[in-house]
Amino acid sequence: MGTTAVMAPPALQKNLESDQPRQVTSVITGYLSIVVLGASGDLAKKKTFPAIFNLYTQGFLPDELKIIGYSRSKMTTEELHTTIRGYLKADRQDPTKKSEDVIHQFLSKVTYMQGAYDTDEGYIRMNEEVSRFELEKDDKDSSTHRLYYFALPPSVYPEVSEKVRKHCMNPRGWTRVIVEKPFGKDLESSEALSSELGALFTEEQLYRIDHYLGKEMVQNLLIMRFANRFFQPIWNRDNIAHVQIVFKEDFGTEGRGGYFDEYGIIRDIIQNHLVQVLCLVAMEKPVSLSPEHIRDEKVKVLQCVEPINEEQVVIGQYEGYTDDPTVAKSSNTPTFASLALRINNERWDGVPFIVKAGKALDAKKVEIRVQFRDTPGDIFNCKKLGRNEFVMRLQPKEAMYMKLTVKEPGLDMKAIQSELDMSYNQRYEEVVIPEAYERLILDTIRGDQQHFVRRDELRVAWEIFTPLLHRIDAGKIPLLPYKQGSRGPREADELNAQTGYVRSEGYIWKSPTN
Repeated sequence: MGTTAVMAPPALQKNLESDQPRQVTSVITGYLSIVVLGASGDLAKKKTFPAIFNLYTQGFLPDELKIIGYSRSKMTTEELHTTIRGYLKADRQDPTKKSEDVIHQFLSKVTYMQGAYDTDEGYIRMNEEVSRFELEKDDKDSSTHRLYYFALPPSVYPEVSEKVRKHCMNPRGWTRVIVEKPFGKDLESSEALSSELGALFTEEQLYRIDHYLGKEMVQNLLIMRFANRFFQPIWNRDNIAHVQIVFKEDFGTEGRGGYFDEYGIIRDIIQNHLVQVLCLVAMEKPVSLSPEHIRDEKVKVLQCVEPINEEQVVIGQYEGYTDDPTVAKSSNTPTFASLALRINNERWDGVPFIVKAGKALDAKKVEIRVQFRDTPGDIFNCKKLGRNEFVMRLQPKEAMYMKLTVKEPGLDMKAIQSELDMSYNQRYEEVVIPEAYERLILDTIRGDQQHFVRRDELRVAWEIFTPLLHRIDAGKIPLLPYKQGSRGPREADELNAQTGYVRSEGYIWKSPTN
């Protein structure tokens, strides 16, 4: 399991504050080489390099560290340094403060290599560079480790994987490969990609990253569910009426229209991110915290999901989406989707799981909302106030809160809704919550695959969604327009009501400001 938060050791924190070089408290020994393929792209500069930097400043990476950025773009090592420098924050509690010494120390370990993805020459040079680093001190007894991060479009995974396998494997230690989503566009393409990668790397070498599994509140789900006695007897169909897993963005595609139009909101968000969250909400208690035991239970949940009922699917597209010059005017790609999933097992039979995601909506948030059944014998006439709910806010402003009915302060016996609230920005205000990517890169270095997607898990998830996606692609499900800044198509709220969700009118949870 990941820790609640990763903080710098006291000695290291003192070093950061005084601009002195860091102290090493690495989780591994020996030589570590990290190669970021696609180093000139947005993902690498905004997520991958900053995550590696944060691990380095916190002492999780060895001092014998080599980082290579590789891409087709013409640039020098100095130009790469300039590109990524603005995303490196040496003091995340005060982002305006930078330790130039620590940043300089990190960048001294970063080099850039230009090369094609489909020819041997660049990979041969890359392997020579890594091998020189591993042998530079003539210490043949030290362990060596190689991590290849594919910050690349999936279309080039097979050819890049073939070249890495041919030229760049580690002869003296482990080699691990991180691949980014999307993993195909449907069951057939996903299986084809899995077969190509599976022929080159073992499952122990391959890490399919879904950054949602690295989020603090998602990782908290296991502890919350299985370490608290009061949740265990109520976490079932006898007490829970409805579950929602909601992703909202308050902006549109904004420059990603061409990419997004190829996939749509279900492939981009629901089939991977939200389904991973659903598994953790619905799974049975694993035998242990072994990554394989946890992933076994996630697969069992997915195998119990019934075929999607098209009558309980709402898809939409926000007005103005096709004004993007990279999007075809005739595009029927959904930017919004809400659908009901049913899990046919003893724990969840009859409980609807609404998974909903959309762009250009009225808010920016990701949350899990578990609504409980009505309290029998309503002597306080408070049913009209709404039901009890347990809510986990994954982002922004991580929080867990329970909506309760309580007495309003005063002389009258009047019921109101309030909450028991644990907002992280208040409860853990001195703690820096790690970014998802740094946690998952650290897990890869540790060899912990608990928070990565296994091949059979990926296959079952695609089996659930592929028939629906093919129907949408063929234009056989109505695409409903909705206004930017709205809640989405009104039919989505109707689906909530149809599946038994009771919305609390007038109640709004407010995150603490401090």
